[in-house]
Amino acid sequence: QVQLVESGGGLVQAGGSLRLSCAASGAIFSINTMGWYRQAPGKQRELVATITSRGVTNYADSVKGRFTISRDNAKNLVYYLQMNSLKPEDTAVYYCNAVVKVAGPTLYDDDFWGQGTQVTVSS
Repeated sequence: QVQLVESGGGLVQAGGSLRLSCAASGAIFSINTMGWYRQAPGKQRELVATITSRGVTNYADSVKGRFTISRDNAKNLVYYLQMNSLKPEDTAVYYCNAVVKVAGPTLYDDDFWGQGTQVTVSS
């Protein structure tokens, strides 16, 4: 129905950068909010950043000033998370999440997750 595919994870040294991508496809009328979340081993999944359809962004305190969430305006269904000054504590599986107005005979809102991409930051 709606698919989210993340890419861009990998291994990087502390202080380095990575850019994650999330490509949405399927029965999408519009995306209300796109978010990035992460889950480290033994910890609960936590919010990293969100962006609304109007471009309003929100960040976890732990990533403010280092991470930037954005939307590819040329490719409406592609979102990015630019991660700079990475720290070992940023190591986690990163998931994209979308609150989508699903296209069909009747429009309705639903919530979708990608499969996750591993980010590992070495010290």
